[in-house]
Amino acid sequence: MAKLAFLGLGVMGYPMAGHLQAKGHEVTVYNRTTAKAEAWVKQHGGAMASTPQAAAKGVEFVMACVGNDDDLRDVCTGEDGAFSGMERGATFVDHTTVSAAVTREMFAAAAELGLGFVDAPVSGGQAGAENGVLSVMCGGVQAQYDAAEPVIASYARICRRIGESGAGQMAKMCNQIAIAGLVQGLSEALHFAEKAGLDGEAVVEVISQGAAGSWQMANRHKTMLADEFEHGFAVDWMRKDLGICLSTADETGASLPVTALVDQFYKDVQKMGGGRWDTSSLVKRLRHMG
Repeated sequence: MAKLAFLGLGVMGYPMAGHLQAKGHEVTVYNRTTAKAEAWVKQHGGAMASTPQAAAKGVEFVMACVGNDDDLRDVCTGEDGAFSGMERGATFVDHTTVSAAVTREMFAAAAELGLGFVDAPVSGGQAGAENGVLSVMCGGVQAQYDAAEPVIASYARICRRIGESGAGQMAKMCNQIAIAGLVQGLSEALHFAEKAGLDGEAVVEVISQGAAGSWQMANRHKTMLADEFEHGFAVDWMRKDLGICLSTADETGASLPVTALVDQFYKDVQKMGGGRWDTSSLVKRLRHMG
């Protein structure tokens, strides 16, 4: 069992850190809002620290799940950042969805200090984190990944190294690109069924068993039909992720016309006051329009 730190106790990080502690690892947590860290320790045991630097002292792995590029820089290399507390040979595992550029920047900064850095964004949402069945896509040095993989397995259904530093984040972009189109297609199908006077539940029961079936259809159609959108990844965060996808596509020369269009649809949802609704709220935009 390893001695670990976990930085960031949001809807994903809180249960992920809990799985690590439950597996017998020795976990010290840090969160910007101290009350969240106190609640975690009360529920799971372990310890808490007042800074990333303090949490990282003497541990083998520092896991993080924060908000964005700036948050990652702050917990890694900012004042009282984790890198300044980590010992040579320790590895930082970043589960945040960020740009490949900041990932490579942090990888280089870690390497200069004799530290490992694995980018390991996750897919599966809050339910996947709570149930310990996340999909984890990784980038970095093979040996550092190999050392971290048994720890990541505490909350993963599947964990794979895709390539060198940044490859995990690139794979996560593929994930978000695929989801954007799928959710829009599902929204249009359900909206069409409603307008045609069909029983949406009956329609999904049939088409989900054929070529149209997807995770989104299986897990989101009931709440979409009920006009409930408090069950998953927020629109504000999806737009952050799609922004990364689109800017990276410009750099790589990839064409993402559907992703660009759906990003604008999510912008419409934000204008409707739905920034904190989950991503399946694209159907609400269609209802609002017609």
